[in-house]
Amino acid sequence: MGGGSSDDRRRRKAALFLLSCGLLGMVPHGLAPLARMLPAVGLASVLGAYVVRTVVLRPPEPSDGLADGPGGNAVDTAGAPAADSPTAPAVDVVVAARDEEAVIGRLVERVTRLRWPAEQLRLWVIDDGSHDSTPQRLAELQGLYPQLRVLRRSRDAGGGKSGALNLVLPQLQGRWLLVLDADADLAPDLLERLIPFAETGGWAAVQLRKAEVNAEANWLTRAQAMEMAFDAFIQERRLARGGVAELRGNGQLLRRDAVHTAGGFNEATITDDLDLSFRFLLAGLPIGVLWNPPVCEEAVLSLAALWRQRQRWAEGGLQRFLDYGDQLVFGRLNGAQKLDLAAFFVLQYVLPVMTVADLAGALLTGTPPGMGPFSVVALGLSGYSLAAGCGRPAEGPPLPKPTPANIALAMGYLMHWFVVIPWVALKMALLPKTLVWAKTAHGAAGIEEAWQAGHDLAADPEVGGIEIAAESSGA
Repeated sequence: MGGGSSDDRRRRKAALFLLSCGLLGMVPHGLAPLARMLPAVGLASVLGAYVVRTVVLRPPEPSDGLADGPGGNAVDTAGAPAADSPTAPAVDVVVAARDEEAVIGRLVERVTRLRWPAEQLRLWVIDDGSHDSTPQRLAELQGLYPQLRVLRRSRDAGGGKSGALNLVLPQLQGRWLLVLDADADLAPDLLERLIPFAETGGWAAVQLRKAEVNAEANWLTRAQAMEMAFDAFIQERRLARGGVAELRGNGQLLRRDAVHTAGGFNEATITDDLDLSFRFLLAGLPIGVLWNPPVCEEAVLSLAALWRQRQRWAEGGLQRFLDYGDQLVFGRLNGAQKLDLAAFFVLQYVLPVMTVADLAGALLTGTPPGMGPFSVVALGLSGYSLAAGCGRPAEGPPLPKPTPANIALAMGYLMHWFVVIPWVALKMALLPKTLVWAKTAHGAAGIEEAWQAGHDLAADPEVGGIEIAAESSGA
């Protein structure tokens, strides 16, 4: 997918997206007052009904304690081989690392503590041209942990994280690969619960809920912790209604043969996880979501770091719709999947651009903004999902309590997408893209304490256990 022609097509599509959303936001300001409100009211009504059905109304509970697997078939999550079974499948844990001296030692130790047969577990670390002491630290760790394998490539090898993952992919032999970030933290029983869920459910991939270990560092990290719970909750509800799941990079379990079927990792994208989500979807490879246990990571500590991170996420998210749009519309997805994708594409990408254009039209014409009804749907979805997600029993670091103050904080924080999305769409329409490795600075302080504080809750039968959501697959 590389090359100038691909970049040119993306820029043209981004420009068309930007122009279309801009016109939709500005044109109503030239209409009569009543007519000006009709488009927003109509769209808000349709999307509001879909959001209520998908996110607010509780989906039917599977019978007999079983979870819905692909195609809506009930599956028993206790039926797969356990860790002490002679048929326990081989698992490769894969980490792409660049300048991770602060956390790489803790990660290696955590992975080797996982309760899984030693001969069926390998840890692969791809040192992607680190300039710090990561290579020396990995060399030391190889002498201590025989399960650790290290690959190295130059800093300018290209392809970003996808290139690093593709380097190791031909050497993997396990049935499953678990992709982690260098700051990931895991419960010792994670594979004992995750692999049976994936095997019995028939999943090609499973995404773990992401939990922020430094949620109480400041208001920004607290909001990010609530955002991760919000995201996992919405994904579960979308899947339960036959919609679409997405991978989130850190904590994604992938069946190795499915990755090959999907064509490996796309080196022409800046978000390997979001791109692979659509590749799996189009190949008919179902993705599940697991609430407990989570994968733990660190939230960024500053607005500057958040701005860099969210620009990358926004660009990768919009890019996949531009790259695969024709296949999503005309491909063999079922109606529920297409409706789900359309609704959340409008909410995630169209709404922010239209809102900015609406405000510009209001200033230019002296007329009131017209996107109010549309925005109410998005804000209502956010508020409800934040409260519901943070109010659920959760292992790992404790989630921020869904108090009115915290909900208001998180809703205000989520408004940053109304700045990020239009800005990124404008950049994509005007500027060529240069792929770069973008990483978050990590620090080890406080992670052990944060994990332990939440993991102790797993002993409580009201909190522990696997909670799952299923995707209905089909042509």
